[in-house]
Amino acid sequence: MGTMKFRPCIDLHEGKVKQIVGSTLSDTKREGLVTNFATDLSPAHFAAIYKRDGLAGGHIIMLGPGNDDAAASAIAEFPQGFHVGGGITPQNARHYLDLGASHVIVTSCIFKDGRIYWQNLESMVSAVGKERLVLDLSCIRQDNVYYIATDRWQRLTSVTVSKDTLETLGAYCDEFLIHAAHVEGKRSGIDGGMVKMLGEFSPRPTTYAGGIRSVEDLDLVLSLGQGKVDATVGSALDIFGGSLKYEDVVAWHKNHQ
Repeated sequence: MGTMKFRPCIDLHEGKVKQIVGSTLSDTKREGLVTNFATDLSPAHFAAIYKRDGLAGGHIIMLGPGNDDAAASAIAEFPQGFHVGGGITPQNARHYLDLGASHVIVTSCIFKDGRIYWQNLESMVSAVGKERLVLDLSCIRQDNVYYIATDRWQRLTSVTVSKDTLETLGAYCDEFLIHAAHVEGKRSGIDGGMVKMLGEFSPRPTTYAGGIRSVEDLDLVLSLGQGKVDATVGSALDIFGGSLKYEDVVAWHKNHQ
């Protein structure tokens, strides 16, 4: 069994650190947005904590516009400590790497309108190199099949997360970040079937996001993912208003290195 890591996160919305139920995000309207947590503590405050605890490889996600300065401040606090995502394009990706991000995370520029834009993926690889690229596959389970979802998880593609897809896309990136959108932000437990599949088939380091709410859930990801699938925890953590103690998760992480 490999060594599994806890990957921390900083989600930014309108320049503030928040935890939002992703499936309620909309490009057009503000009503209906479900926010699990918001704080006036700065992004750099959280970055400093992760740096202190040696938690590199976490992600900063910019949810919509107005988050550039907030992201830059967190990156400056922990250079090479973060992957940065949210609105990343071949045109702006290099900017975040120059600021000190170790990787950029790409979603909407490649997965949109219900399909994969292969040309955009090639452009991203040309812009930053596949060794600095993380592909964020958000998917939704229907009839035990995982379909990649685009447009803030509101539109399903015909592309499934499977051995073939992971191997094909794995040729273009350094890592995967995989959101189980149907359980994301709901603190209702993980999607074990997805973790098992990622442990068996992913050719790249992979971080699973969705539904983790306890140390026991981390144990489950470790066993189902054969130690090859890392985990991120958002709104369940006490530092984001949940009941799972951040310090317990850090202790768990250190025990498994």
